[in-house]
Amino acid sequence: MSAAVDPSLSRIPVMMPWLGEEEAKAAADAVLSGWVAQGPRVAEFERVFAERVGAEHGIAVSSCTAGLHLTLIALDLGPGDEVIVPSLSFIATANAVRYVGAQPVFADVEAATGNLTTATVDAVRTPRTKAVLAVHQGGVPADVHALRAACADWDLALVEDAACAIGSTVGGKSVGHGALLAAWSFHPRKVITTGEGGMVTTDNAQWAERLRRLREHGMNASAAQRHASTKPILESYLEVGYNYRMTDIQAAVGLVQLEKLDEVVARRRALAARYETLLRDIPGLTAVRDPEYGQGNFQSYWVLPSEDFPASRDELLAALSEAGISARRGIMASHLEPAYQGHPSAPLPVTERISRDSLILPLFHTMTEAQQDRVVAVLREQADG
Repeated sequence: MSAAVDPSLSRIPVMMPWLGEEEAKAAADAVLSGWVAQGPRVAEFERVFAERVGAEHGIAVSSCTAGLHLTLIALDLGPGDEVIVPSLSFIATANAVRYVGAQPVFADVEAATGNLTTATVDAVRTPRTKAVLAVHQGGVPADVHALRAACADWDLALVEDAACAIGSTVGGKSVGHGALLAAWSFHPRKVITTGEGGMVTTDNAQWAERLRRLREHGMNASAAQRHASTKPILESYLEVGYNYRMTDIQAAVGLVQLEKLDEVVARRRALAARYETLLRDIPGLTAVRDPEYGQGNFQSYWVLPSEDFPASRDELLAALSEAGISARRGIMASHLEPAYQGHPSAPLPVTERISRDSLILPLFHTMTEAQQDRVVAVLREQADG
């Protein structure tokens, strides 16, 4: 039986980007400027974003997946190399490793954060391991200080998949601060959005220069440089590259969204704190929370029912749906997908448990207390059997 729903109440989405007239005007201004491809607004977005996360360079790209691909190229990874990745992640994390011909090796995660640890990485490390791709899962920051120190000892590169993590912190500093290479997403499911789009940040000027070439077909002079020059520039193509550019329309929206980031994160954290209070008296539900070493942006708010909870994850999803509430299964386990059957991994009991049983609850900037109460009422009813 599900909680009664007032038919006048609209369906509650699991996620909704916070966009308004400011973003619409910024996009329109970009269109009216006549410069709609990669240009001055992209350059400004790169500068402001890099400054925000404490990096020397930002390289805007068409998606976080594209960014991950380019980071692995920058590290000269290829066939015969192994890259340790969490299976508990959207499949793009592992896919990027395959794009360069390297082998993803799946490691387990810790239950509290859903992230890699030095111990889970060490469990699958081999002489062929060349890099670790750590994910800040759902905006929960990974313990990058420990991972960076371990990777330095092991002579491994650490790449950070920060797709979900803008606004999250480790030790009081932004995720991405001090990262070798970090990739970010601006998909609509993320905390700030440009529709589609991504960013790579790094402190390495040579990598930044190469990544800018690679995103634009390997060309040694960008379209913006050629248009800005008063003299003809005859470009050349230094290596095989890709069409991974961001548009100025997207960047215009991103600049507005970045100005709202502090307000967005504060609101999401307040909603998460209220969820925690409301769920505290429901036995058998463990909710995501901050690790001791940092703070998350609560890009996703997930709960993990105990194995003896009266309702299964799928039954909870069905009950929520019947009550007019959109929720989602928890984070996928990539090693269980057909595309990765047979790939090397350690035993992954934590990954499989979280992926099988967790669910993501609605959380978005304009969510009301009444909407939260509706969500919790369904969970409480299911807990009562």
